[in-house]
Amino acid sequence: MRKFITQTLASMLGSLLGFTLFFGIGTVGLISLIITAASRDTGPQVKDKSVLVFDLSLTVRDTDPTSSTSRAIEEALSGEETDTITLRTVVDSLNAAAEDSRIVALYLDGSQTSTSSGTGFATLKEVREALERFKESGKKIIAYDVDSGEGEYYLSSIADTMILNPMGSLEMNGFSSQPMFFTGALEKFGIGIQVIRVGKYKSAVEPFVLTELSPENRQQMQALLEDLWSEFRTTVGKSRQVTPQELQAIADNQGIVLASDAIGRRLVDKVGYYDEVIAQLQELTGERETEKSFRQIRISTYADIADKPRHQQASKNKIAVLYASGEIVDGEGSVQEVGGESFAAQMRKLRLDDSVKAVVLRVNSPGGSATASEIIQREVKLTRDSKPVIISMGDIAASGGYWISTYGNRIFAEPNTVTGSIGVFGLLMNVQQIANENGITWDVVKTGRFADTQTVSRPKTPQELALIQNIVNQVYSKFLDKVAESRKLPKDKVAQIAQGRVWSGIDAKQLGLVDEIGGLDDAIEYAVKEANLGKDWKLEEYPRFQSLEERLIQEFVGNDSNKTQQTDPLMAEFMKLKEDLAMLQALNDPKGIYARLPFNWRFD
Repeated sequence: MRKFITQTLASMLGSLLGFTLFFGIGTVGLISLIITAASRDTGPQVKDKSVLVFDLSLTVRDTDPTSSTSRAIEEALSGEETDTITLRTVVDSLNAAAEDSRIVALYLDGSQTSTSSGTGFATLKEVREALERFKESGKKIIAYDVDSGEGEYYLSSIADTMILNPMGSLEMNGFSSQPMFFTGALEKFGIGIQVIRVGKYKSAVEPFVLTELSPENRQQMQALLEDLWSEFRTTVGKSRQVTPQELQAIADNQGIVLASDAIGRRLVDKVGYYDEVIAQLQELTGERETEKSFRQIRISTYADIADKPRHQQASKNKIAVLYASGEIVDGEGSVQEVGGESFAAQMRKLRLDDSVKAVVLRVNSPGGSATASEIIQREVKLTRDSKPVIISMGDIAASGGYWISTYGNRIFAEPNTVTGSIGVFGLLMNVQQIANENGITWDVVKTGRFADTQTVSRPKTPQELALIQNIVNQVYSKFLDKVAESRKLPKDKVAQIAQGRVWSGIDAKQLGLVDEIGGLDDAIEYAVKEANLGKDWKLEEYPRFQSLEERLIQEFVGNDSNKTQQTDPLMAEFMKLKEDLAMLQALNDPKGIYARLPFNWRFD
């Protein structure tokens, strides 16, 4: 019925727009009228003795700039959540619910989850800390799952009561990373690749020149995964009163734990069906709304109507949270990228805004263009000269992502943040072989020896490679200088821990690359302290994305809904390939030199 209503209203909106445009009435006015009518006080309310519902199938991200109009309308009309929610929404909602007398419990709903999660573990760490604060308020957390991946279990293991479906299972097999290598395919199709790099661990180029991991890359990936897995075992084990050694034994000997065995291993509290979970939640709320439901409010709906946190109250003093999420690219970039020019302009605007008393730079980026990283970092440094700049590292803040972080007053990272990767590389492609095989040739007239160095019609000569390698070496040396100066470390020590190697947040702290272990809230709290604001401040997030009204104007004739769909294993691998190849589009540095994490870091 909700889907029918949504589709009907969408159809009506389209018809009304056409009718209105025909008669010359302003579209903006009509849209405003529709939104005003839809937002009258007929919306959801927080009823007494309600259960807050957090759907574990949601992907938690720093920002959600790609929400389409159709998704926004559907959520507003149906009260149902879409597939993405921001970290700020989750944390603020859980904090508010902990103090809200109308909320009696939290339900972690894993009935719709799969064994793969789109949320990184550093983000999950921040969500888990918010769950811990909710639990400390004395309110119950109940979790239910069918087939739980490690990401979902990382959250649900904190519950007072963890219930698993009798046919369910828990994934407990450790973490792995499986990079793709394109060398054979490139050779088959006659595409040549030449690389230059600095740092024996700078492995971003390996998929194009090798067919398997280099020993150095294998070493760093193994060490990083061990750190992340150790943090998982320690955190989950503490909640479930299971030792890390016991969890390791499960990973080595079973991998997948069926419901019947999960209780005996203390991984869950009960085995039960969904209806039994509903009955337990109905007891908490004191009455049944329907036979199949209980008094509840979903977390995204609650976020809109709960009492606003203190940092959203009126104040002339602003703490700006600026999100750097995605590939760092030269120029403006897209909404899913960090454009060097556009991001620097945003930082400059915050620097010149006297009402902004401190900036929290939230970095969730594998890096990218070295030129763009330098442009952004310059503005970070200038801003620090006039007001505090605090760095909060998310899931990944590596290579160029670390470059733009270096001059923060204080750098926070989670234990399972992936950072470091201080190194530089260049990727040089040519299509000479495939072109020649298809009858295409080139000739050249030039006024200088290196005038056609940028061509893709042939491989680079040894002299050209030496020239580019010299540039890469200089960029790498500048990177080391910046880290040494900003982190107050000897350059020779930085050189030892650089080499393109990636580190976990916990190792990065020990090495002096970050200052404190903590999340976004910790960074905000530190920024408030540094700016001497006491309780007189409010939080504002940047960059600002389009409002619903603005998106309606742009999209009223289209629908780009992108709800997550379940895919078969072959399609999943194809999507990974598509993601890897898409990264090439972001390689737009004018010098062809990049400070980027090893190629599309992912692990399961």
